[in-house]
Amino acid sequence: MESSHRFLLMALIVASSFVHHVQAQTEFISLDCGLSPSEQSPYIEVETGLNFSSDSSFIQSGKIGRIDASLEWKYPKSQTTLRYFPDGLRNCYNLSVHKGRNYLIRATSNYGNYDGQNVSPRFDLYIGPNFWVTIDLEKHVNGDTWEEIIHIPKSNSLDVCLIKTGTSTPIMSALELRALPNDTYNTGSSSLKSILRSYLSESTKVTRFPDDIHDRIWVPHFESEWKQISTALNVDNSLNSYFVPKELLMTAAIPANASAPLSFSKDLEFPNDKLIIYFHFTEVQALQANQTREFSIVWNGEEIYPTMRPQYLGVTTVYTRVPSLCEVGKCLLQLKRNHNSTLPPLLNAIEVLTVMKLPQSETNADDVIAIKNIKNANRLSRISWQGDPCVPRQFLWEGLSCHDTNVTTPPRIISLNLSSSGLTGNIATGIQNLTHLQKLDLSNNNLTGLVPEFLADMKSLLLIDLRKNKLNGSIPKTLRDREKKGLQLFVDGDDKKGDGNKCLSNSCVPKKKFPVMMVALAISAVLIETKRRRFTYSEVVEMTKNFQIALGEGGFGVVYHGYLNDSDQVAVKVLSQSSSQGYKHFKAEVELLLRVHHINLVSLIGYCDERDHLALIYEYMPNGDLRDHLSGKKGDSVLKWTSRLQIGVDAALGLEYLHYGCRPSMVHRDVKCTNILLDDHFRAKIADFGLSKSFQVGDESEVSTVLAGTPGYLDPEYYRTCRLAEMSDVYSFGIVLLEMITNQHVIDQAREKPHITEWVAFVLSEGDITRIVDPNLHGEYNSRSVWRALELGMSCANPSSEKRPNMSQVVIDLKECITSENSMKSKNKDSDSHGSLELSSSFDTDVAPSAR
Repeated sequence: MESSHRFLLMALIVASSFVHHVQAQTEFISLDCGLSPSEQSPYIEVETGLNFSSDSSFIQSGKIGRIDASLEWKYPKSQTTLRYFPDGLRNCYNLSVHKGRNYLIRATSNYGNYDGQNVSPRFDLYIGPNFWVTIDLEKHVNGDTWEEIIHIPKSNSLDVCLIKTGTSTPIMSALELRALPNDTYNTGSSSLKSILRSYLSESTKVTRFPDDIHDRIWVPHFESEWKQISTALNVDNSLNSYFVPKELLMTAAIPANASAPLSFSKDLEFPNDKLIIYFHFTEVQALQANQTREFSIVWNGEEIYPTMRPQYLGVTTVYTRVPSLCEVGKCLLQLKRNHNSTLPPLLNAIEVLTVMKLPQSETNADDVIAIKNIKNANRLSRISWQGDPCVPRQFLWEGLSCHDTNVTTPPRIISLNLSSSGLTGNIATGIQNLTHLQKLDLSNNNLTGLVPEFLADMKSLLLIDLRKNKLNGSIPKTLRDREKKGLQLFVDGDDKKGDGNKCLSNSCVPKKKFPVMMVALAISAVLIETKRRRFTYSEVVEMTKNFQIALGEGGFGVVYHGYLNDSDQVAVKVLSQSSSQGYKHFKAEVELLLRVHHINLVSLIGYCDERDHLALIYEYMPNGDLRDHLSGKKGDSVLKWTSRLQIGVDAALGLEYLHYGCRPSMVHRDVKCTNILLDDHFRAKIADFGLSKSFQVGDESEVSTVLAGTPGYLDPEYYRTCRLAEMSDVYSFGIVLLEMITNQHVIDQAREKPHITEWVAFVLSEGDITRIVDPNLHGEYNSRSVWRALELGMSCANPSSEKRPNMSQVVIDLKECITSENSMKSKNKDSDSHGSLELSSSFDTDVAPSAR
């Protein structure tokens, strides 16, 4: 039993009730490649009920074809058209996905003699910058095939690329993405390529959507040495998140010779493939008291699972945890009857997948976004500008140079040459987001307007060539200063007199528009001052009724309840005379809140700055802070799970605004439950900005700063380096999420593991999952949304900032949790999903939850 743990992990994983077919397709992408946008798009494919649409908005190249009319009757509508790619070496589909989400990706190619040449093509498919599979349609009798891979994207953008490898033309008939539960198909750091997915039956029916809610394709398989058994009763697959279709589990294969093993063999095309195998078992016979069915699983002569007893009309899934090789590419699976068993072994369905290492890191995500924005802003339509900009090197985008040290490090764009590219208008502002750019060549175009000052702020730039354009005005002084320090700057109309005043045209004299701008700024400032009042100390005393009711106390001072105009309630934070950092924090909070406004940030109504009296007047939040409601101090009913998720979304939206909606961006630095306040409708708002810091875009989102924050919530990377970034807030927010799920203290020295992240990981490793969720919820939650939130919390709290999601992704994931929770509640109000959390498995207990 002990040795088998290396190879197999029983996956009895919680799932929720059956999801409606239409809802399931909301997480599908189904592209009919070659379908003209002028034809009906989208349409519902009759055979499957799948909703297909044209691929025209997902790719910028290729031509439209249609298979021979005499063959169309053989295929579903989605495979009668195709897109073929006679031009360029690499042509890529670009799809929007969710980073970190598990996807099944299916590419279908049907030649169908569309070109009348009767020559089946051969080409490669890539996932991003990594090889996926070679498509050789000559090997397939009908000239059609599909390939599948289970893959977790590392960014919110996914490229599927066709690579021309010879003289034939790559084609694509259909491209499909299916979001899978992250608690299925443990890919780890690898991807899984499908080799076989079969149900063991004498049937000839190929099964997919809608029978399979994830639209996996199941092909029947049966051998002469087997015997089929079945049941007419309904199989319950609701407690197994793989959701193998019930109809497939109603039949099983047993050996025709009851004393012989059930044998299953497979010859591999590539003998060095490492395989993961998923076995799906259901007992389809009602056993008598004197009957038992017990067997072991033997793989290539080695026992890897000693005792299997399938559940009657239930589902058990086990899989090989460690990838296995087959000797000389010949694989042999045997299910052997144990000595005390009265019945032979059975198997209902099996999946065989190849482990694929995709070693090449994608180009830095910020660089990819920046270069694509430049491409769109300048309407560049170069056929080579598809897929990953930097890698593989043989497909490097024309005009780019990249710093590519090794496959594990994301490449960075260091040179951009858009000379003679027909550029018009102003120099694209997106260039400033290429923060590692060393050389910029925009010469010989029709660019107009001024030379932007942001070029001087790009610290990596060593050379700028702006010659032969129609730029006007003078070179910014900051750029001239950079030139004196070694920057090579080439422009038209270089000054020859030596006075350093480089002029691009006759328009060097500034136009008289600055006074107007200054007036506008002055008016804006007046409006701000009017909106957020400055109060006298006597007014503060009056509104708080001489500081009668204290709401709470912190490092800054005491917060009092008050009334404005005898009607509107307010909270008044008064600086303590003993607060050494008080005025600094007071000033920071006033400066920040005077320039930001968001529904999920506590609003500043006004302030008092009168000699030694400092006070901040906020909107009143009658339901206090999140920590009080979790701890039960408020005495109200326990916060429901859906309420906690909504509070999480609200707080995440506030932080997202600080990180991306403000200019310059803001880092809060003290995100914690006590700084998340709740209004009368339990809408959450972020409070307490005394420690907040701002920084300009373009400085790699980091600034050196003095260490500040609350123990337990403090980003360990920030603690080590004193380098501040938005990801420091993401870490703290992850801790808040874990608090909301567990209702545990962030640090508790009485626990086995004092810090909450260590404790969660430890409990998961012990297998007692029920200890994690707040017992005060009494099981009133859907397990899938809890798992998603738990994985998100641990991902946010990853010790490495590079592995954390940004706040925009956090918002998306939390909203998905709410959607999942509400959907499952409406579909299965009577389901008892929470109890099976203890059957879930396989978290990375060193850092964070992994796919289960």
